[in-house]
Amino acid sequence: MQNYLLSMPGSATKGGIIHDPETKLKVKVFSRIKSTFTPKKGEVQYFVTAGKKTMAFETMGYQRHRQLLILQMIAWYCMYSGLLEAQIHSTLPL
Repeated sequence: MQNYLLSMPGSATKGGIIHDPETKLKVKVFSRIKSTFTPKKGEVQYFVTAGKKTMAFETMGYQRHRQLLILQMIAWYCMYSGLLEAQIHSTLPL
């Protein structure tokens, strides 16, 4: 699995941004989706559930990158965060 770069805000509970150094694609992590996430037009969104936790992931500057690359970045973040039971969804699970 490829290694990506992760920039974190002052608090780890606020999410972060995953960077792919090769393609320059960025994926923003929203760990509190009910209060901070509003989907942006033209970007790709995925959602992750792990136990009772639900997170959103949204591309930043999407320019027809491969969907597999985005999913790999999300899977890498989940492994990095210790969310081994994470499930990735293309729509917000109810």
